[in-house]
Amino acid sequence: MSIQIPFSNSYGQLPARFYSRQPATPVSAPRLIAFNDALAETLGIARGSDDDMARIFAGNEVPPGADPLAQVYAGHQFGGFSPQLGDGRALLLGEVQAPDGTRRDIQLKGAGRTPYSRGGDGRAWLGPVLREYVVSEAMAALGVPTTRALAAVATGDAVFRETALPGAVLTRVAASHIRVGTFQFFAARGDLEALQALFDYTRARHYPDAETPDDLLVSVIDAQAALVAHWLSLGFIHGVMNTDNTTLSGETIDYGPCAFIDDYHPQTVFSSIDRHGRYAYDNQANVIVWNMAQLATCLVPLYDDADAAVERFTAAVHAMPARIEAEWLTRFGAKIGLSAPVEADRTLITGLLDLMARDGADFTNTFRALTDGQARDQFTDRAAFDAWHVRWQARLASEPQPEALMARTNPVFIPRNHRVEEMIEAAVSGDFAPFERLNRVLAAPFTDQPDAADLTRPPQPHERVQQTFCGT
Repeated sequence: MSIQIPFSNSYGQLPARFYSRQPATPVSAPRLIAFNDALAETLGIARGSDDDMARIFAGNEVPPGADPLAQVYAGHQFGGFSPQLGDGRALLLGEVQAPDGTRRDIQLKGAGRTPYSRGGDGRAWLGPVLREYVVSEAMAALGVPTTRALAAVATGDAVFRETALPGAVLTRVAASHIRVGTFQFFAARGDLEALQALFDYTRARHYPDAETPDDLLVSVIDAQAALVAHWLSLGFIHGVMNTDNTTLSGETIDYGPCAFIDDYHPQTVFSSIDRHGRYAYDNQANVIVWNMAQLATCLVPLYDDADAAVERFTAAVHAMPARIEAEWLTRFGAKIGLSAPVEADRTLITGLLDLMARDGADFTNTFRALTDGQARDQFTDRAAFDAWHVRWQARLASEPQPEALMARTNPVFIPRNHRVEEMIEAAVSGDFAPFERLNRVLAAPFTDQPDAADLTRPPQPHERVQQTFCGT
């Protein structure tokens, strides 16, 4: 075997009720679609032959040192609590200790049935695998904390959804796969021993300075507040912010029905399963606070004085909206060239957003156009924009290099929904050139790339993506 993965596993040393050990279910004809050489290098993984990597990352062969297991967790899904979920189509292949000392999970997604599949087939079809590969890598290039894509493999087997579709497996890399739902699983069972073990493990792995559950809660709140504000500044909609999709590490995870806004409307929803707008663009800040309240509830049993813990945790959660607002102001201030925005600048930012919403201006292109003085062209009500522009220019007078700040804050390229759908449609037909092109262009999202100017174009009416899907 030519590929070398420096496994150093720790999650499997937790009590057996944290997971189920099992190998992946082999596929008939694994073929490597993509391998992320740059990411592999940071992880200390030595590339092997395409055939070797296809077998390993499809789950047909267990590499030396791997410890395949499916993690168990619970979760609130659209507000309703499920006491047992778990990895229904994923396996933690193992962990690596990267050369920089960080620990990363390597997970196969679409690797077959597990004890947590709940009647599902445990498989993934090609579309969601390529979507997650492209979007997660784009998010990493945009500077957003995120899981990463190491490999994509075609299985040679059909996956049946509404129709037969080509199967695939994604290899996902994460700081960990510990979720709010992981804590919920043990808290719901009153398993204090496991809850303490999970707290100790999470603290050691992600927040070594967090000596108490209070410290851990505040650390996770800070990480999630910063993350969601970053999403909002890019027009990103996660689409399924269930507690089982909220990590303790503060990384974006599970790119199912995710999407980026084209024309700006704050109530935008894409997910086909979000029928009431729970996870709409402008509700994401509210939902993450709710999710942190669920984490806080799980941590209460770790204290003897529950009433005092509830009082402290309630104060921490109630302080979170202000934390998000502060992060939002910093992010959006930078988008209009303000290096140190103050509270009075909020009306300037929201004034622009209101104009964009009224005109349906393209989110990404409008903010990028502020850099080169072409933003006026994004609006039909140009008189209203001109009035805003006067106020903006007066505020920028004291800024030393606003154009440079905006250029490194406002991307030229995002994975636009219609381009992702085109890429998937081409791949299903056997053409992976659009997939490869998107990955190449999105690796440098803040750089003008004239030969890729077509990827900045918003969708035409017939190209609009109205709904996105989980793929399960």
